[in-house]
Amino acid sequence: MTPSQARHALVIGAGLAGAAVCAALARRGWRLTLLDAASGPAQGASALPVGMLSPHVTRAPTPLSRLSALGVTATLAELQRLIPQGQGWQACEVDNLGHDPGRWPAALVRPAALVQAWLSEAMQHGDVACHWHTPVPRLIRTPHGWQAMNAEGACVGQAPVAVVTAAYGSHHLLADEAALMDPSALPLRPVKGQMSLAAQHGAPRAERPRRDNGVFVPLYEDAGLAPRWPARIWAMGSTYDRGANDTTLNDLAHARNAESLDAICPLAAADLREALAKGELQGWAQVRCASLDRLPLAGAVPDTDALQRFMAEAGHRRGRVRLDETPRHPGLYMLAALGSRGITLAHWCASRLAATMDGETPASQEEAELLRSIDPARFAWKQARRQPAGQFRSDPATQTPGGAGTGAAATR
Repeated sequence: MTPSQARHALVIGAGLAGAAVCAALARRGWRLTLLDAASGPAQGASALPVGMLSPHVTRAPTPLSRLSALGVTATLAELQRLIPQGQGWQACEVDNLGHDPGRWPAALVRPAALVQAWLSEAMQHGDVACHWHTPVPRLIRTPHGWQAMNAEGACVGQAPVAVVTAAYGSHHLLADEAALMDPSALPLRPVKGQMSLAAQHGAPRAERPRRDNGVFVPLYEDAGLAPRWPARIWAMGSTYDRGANDTTLNDLAHARNAESLDAICPLAAADLREALAKGELQGWAQVRCASLDRLPLAGAVPDTDALQRFMAEAGHRRGRVRLDETPRHPGLYMLAALGSRGITLAHWCASRLAATMDGETPASQEEAELLRSIDPARFAWKQARRQPAGQFRSDPATQTPGGAGTGAAATR
């Protein structure tokens, strides 16, 4: 295999994570094959009408707050470079009303605009083949790399390297159907979010977005919202239903958004209830993916069977085994579990993942620490270090949330 042949990757999933990975790899000269079950990019959680790019503020630094600060800066630079304001995003400030109150610089973003900009740039940089209507329920390793298989067992894409960016579908693809990982070592969970929105006809109810339990956007204008949404909207949301894995809109979730909005802007809450009663309220619901510790999973996928053998051989030293000693599946990577912060985290995580795939080392100690905090092997590594010798799989009764996959991966 020549070096140019080796620098060919399958990317499974075309939402924010998949598009960010494609852009990062294309800039480095990789050839890409992008697969998604939908009719085009950003059809799942990345189809959110409007989202918030803003820091995660905490009194003391945490991995998430540090990632968020870096991600906001990096993503804002991407928006300014790729998309004119008003055509997919607009700069703003947001008022935090509850936890850590204050006013913070932010931006309102239509994620699909950023996804399309990244994919367009990737195609300009290099060889990118996009395959829509292509669900991938199974991924198999071959002597030459990885093959994506459809439900009939036919190969729909192959490359020496594969990157799984299929949100909650990543669990099905890596831990259920293909059994590439012990399911307990990939604690992903679905999180349903429902947003309430409607056309904004008059003056907005607030000067700027406000956040407490959810985010209230008093006004977002973007011609790209059409034809599904009005070009001028207000929005509230979204709900955060752990374990829910459906996209059905329901009035109960709208009512919960109204209750949250009571504490943010009572006049807007009254507008929401009135629009609901008149049948004028619109909504959006999708399933996001979160990890057990709420941090992303970005990096090389662990080989949990090989890890068990490695720990058995390590004997009494296994409690001192380093995370970077965890065996990995050759040429298999993932970027998932961005939760409700895909806009903020996708670009930074994808850029570092691409650097890792090219064999680069972290640029600083801080970056090395952050990469360890989002390493996909962290759960398997901690689990294996804790278990008694000869017993390296969890009892199914104590497995972490995530459960079995419920559909074909790459449905975004």
